[in-house]
Amino acid sequence: MTTAISPFAPEYFPTLPPLDGFTMATAEAGVKYRGRTDLWVLRCDPGTSVAGVFTQNRCPGAPVDWSRKALSARPDGPRLVVVNSGTANVFSGQAGRDAVKLTAQGAVEVFGGHADAVQIASTGVIGVALDASKVVAQFPDMASRMRSDGWDAAARAIMTTDTYPKGASATAMIHGTRVTINGIAKGSGMIAPDMATMLAYIATDARLDQASLQALLTDLTGPTFNSITVDSDTSTSDTLLLLASGAADHPEVTGSDDPALADFRQALRRVMFDLSQQIVRDGEGISKLIEVVVTGAVSNASADAVARSIANSPLVKTAVAGEDANWGRIIMAVGKAGEPAERDRLSIHIGPHCLATNGQPDPNYREAMGAAYMKQSEIRIGVDLALGEGAATVYGCDLTHAYIDINADYRS
Repeated sequence: MTTAISPFAPEYFPTLPPLDGFTMATAEAGVKYRGRTDLWVLRCDPGTSVAGVFTQNRCPGAPVDWSRKALSARPDGPRLVVVNSGTANVFSGQAGRDAVKLTAQGAVEVFGGHADAVQIASTGVIGVALDASKVVAQFPDMASRMRSDGWDAAARAIMTTDTYPKGASATAMIHGTRVTINGIAKGSGMIAPDMATMLAYIATDARLDQASLQALLTDLTGPTFNSITVDSDTSTSDTLLLLASGAADHPEVTGSDDPALADFRQALRRVMFDLSQQIVRDGEGISKLIEVVVTGAVSNASADAVARSIANSPLVKTAVAGEDANWGRIIMAVGKAGEPAERDRLSIHIGPHCLATNGQPDPNYREAMGAAYMKQSEIRIGVDLALGEGAATVYGCDLTHAYIDINADYRS
């Protein structure tokens, strides 16, 4: 089935410059389809630090199990990342576990390194084991084509139902030295991250130790990848990696709170936020982007739960798709969240308009106001619970018939 490109797709893939310490290649392995690029290998120079966060889904795929363990490996050779699309290699039993092991072993035979340090990810249909022979067979040719400027091709190779490749780049200063951060991601459906996002890979030439890298990544995941939702479903394969080659000419930073990292932290957050926004803007069947802002909650965590309840509500999402300012559905979603809320204290805004307050419709609101605002492509829903200082923002999208079409035919 041909899927229309998201109305929020950028005009072009951004420029991601080559990074010292990283080379890559893509290939057509025929994992699911013929004539489609579906395999990416990233080779990281020896000494590269790697941080990662993975899905909290209780039924993770074999690649996630393998990669969690690989994160703690400290090889004296190169680090490898191998990603395929076409099958998620999840719930595929021993055959799936064997496929991961064979892929890792085949990769190090060609590219060097240690099998137990290879980061592996698969994305696609659940319940189908990866045929590792198709992947491994591509490695020798890929090794002859490794280059440092293949980010665009890499972003396309890891796509499934995505309608466009996703990339972002930024620079920062550390101890007077300019460093670069490149990132790519994939994701369009089964998006309600509980750690990171579907698949995302961020690389930098900065010199940071693994502990600092991990602390930065964990801290910045919350307001970026963990603040988006398309359909309330957390993937079994979610993987987010941050890799630092250490090729930049500055002293190694060994503390995530080091003032020397202030500019880097901001740049990394920009890249992570950009990628996460691109994912939700490519939500399956999207016609409108939704920003839900909850304030006045008893805590930030409570505000987040309420915001997610609104952003994930099928009734709210379909009302937005139908350009209906139905604030009753928002009230419903607030109340069902199970968080402290008092009907006669909260207020509901859609865009600049106050629709309801103090347990009743706002006397100054007119239906024509909401109807006009809902025709916009980006919708902001605001809820003030008036109970405390807690606040949270969650980004989502509407629910259209195209979402059903995409997922009804997904395995065909």
